[in-house]
Amino acid sequence: MTQVANGRIGLAPMEGVIDVVTRDLLSADGALDWTVTEFVRVVDARLPARVFLRHCPELEHHACATSHGTPVHLQLLGSDPGALAANAVRAQALGARQVDLNFGCPAKTVNRHDGGASLLRDPERVNTVVRAVAEALAPLGIAVTAKIRLGFDDKQVALACAEAAEAGGAAHLVVHARTRREGYRPPAHWEWIGKIQARLSIPVIANGDIWTLQDYWKARTLSGCTDVMLGRGMLADPWLARRIKRWQCTGEHLPETPWVARADMLTAYARRMRMHLPEKIVVALLKQWLNQMRGRDAEAAQRFAALRRRTELVDFLAGLEPSKAHAPATSQSPSRETVTP
Repeated sequence: MTQVANGRIGLAPMEGVIDVVTRDLLSADGALDWTVTEFVRVVDARLPARVFLRHCPELEHHACATSHGTPVHLQLLGSDPGALAANAVRAQALGARQVDLNFGCPAKTVNRHDGGASLLRDPERVNTVVRAVAEALAPLGIAVTAKIRLGFDDKQVALACAEAAEAGGAAHLVVHARTRREGYRPPAHWEWIGKIQARLSIPVIANGDIWTLQDYWKARTLSGCTDVMLGRGMLADPWLARRIKRWQCTGEHLPETPWVARADMLTAYARRMRMHLPEKIVVALLKQWLNQMRGRDAEAAQRFAALRRRTELVDFLAGLEPSKAHAPATSQSPSRETVTP
């Protein structure tokens, strides 16, 4: 794998998964360049401050960033241009430094209510929404960005939707490499992002199925994008952004993420979530995260099998503790590579 120019790495919004605590934990090593909130659903009203603060508590900090200084962008989802523009202005007044528009959510409930990927059926609607928000925010000095998929059920409209977002004033465009119909089923069509990247003058950011350093290289190669956005891959391997940044900067490959690092991440998450959620819900959230890890790590798979029926938090956390047999060797160190891993 030949070393390439450094690119930015964003953390994708994942409804019900990537919240303020997760954003803070995953950005602690400084490898992420920005994060995006779960979407704030906009229908036809100007929302109260508490709604924005519930989705983005970082608004209460001057820089609207995680505690480690990673910028947090607030995401809106809806279809009413006027309502979205008004709420974008409201978000800026509360402290948002950048507003993102969601045209990618594939959830059936969201799409039935004319939100997310449903707008990708009509590129003109994408343009109208982006333009309304961009024009409302321009006098306030902040940018609007957008995230799309490769169309709703037809990739042939993907380029038109991307061009519509750019024409409307989007500062950058994140593209998930599947249609709404394809959901999250592999493969990701990074080569289709390449068609978009070749036509747009704004930055295009590749998203979808980047689980490993090898995937990152392939996504960049096929899409032609310098920047990427990670979602499920960061849950499966909390060192993924760090791994990519290390290779970008030094050509080195970090060793496999040890179980102790995964366990520490899960334990820190539980410690913070139990402060405001019932323990049984915290256990359910831990299982959700461990389930993401198990597909890419044998130790995580073993732990998940052993813990999947546990309901008490103390028992679950005890089951995460690394044993001496699984402790990583203290002599592990990165190795320098110049070829495809």
